[in-house]
Amino acid sequence: MKNKKGAKQQKFIQQVQKQVTQGNRSAKELEREKQSKEDKKKERVELNELFKPVLELQKCAKGVDPKSVLCVFFKQGLCAKGDKCKFSHDLTVERKAEKRGIYSDSDKTDGTMDDWDINKLEEVISKKHDADNKGLPPSTIVCKYFIEAVENFKYGWFWECPNGKTCHYKHALPPGLLAFATNRFRFYLTTR
Repeated sequence: MKNKKGAKQQKFIQQVQKQVTQGNRSAKELEREKQSKEDKKKERVELNELFKPVLELQKCAKGVDPKSVLCVFFKQGLCAKGDKCKFSHDLTVERKAEKRGIYSDSDKTDGTMDDWDINKLEEVISKKHDADNKGLPPSTIVCKYFIEAVENFKYGWFWECPNGKTCHYKHALPPGLLAFATNRFRFYLTTR
């Protein structure tokens, strides 16, 4: 083709290009293919609209810092505010916040010896172990697990001896021993 600038030649070039790219398919086939693509796209959009949950505006309690609460919209990938959002977009924030477990007993925190004095400790020991110690032959040896629990701050209302009810040793502080805490980390047994 000598002269490619004319209108006739431009139309001919476009026809040849269409034939090469479309593989000699008819206009009806092309129209059907285009229509099916549009239908699939509309169907996808419709499904996304149907299954997208309706989100209400997020609120937090009065004294709570909003940056300590994860943005609900961000969690679902729908937050359009970005850096201007008053809620956190850090996914680790949710893990950092300790939630109350439904499988743990909240009363157990009241039964620990973290803030007991010597009188409270002796009272708990006598209430908990007097009945168990009466049925056993008298022993002057104090249970090693009992002393370990007292020293490591593990003794409390919910502590049980690893030997169970059959433990032959005493679960009481021997007379003359005084337990006291230093910096609430360790109990030291000393004589009075």
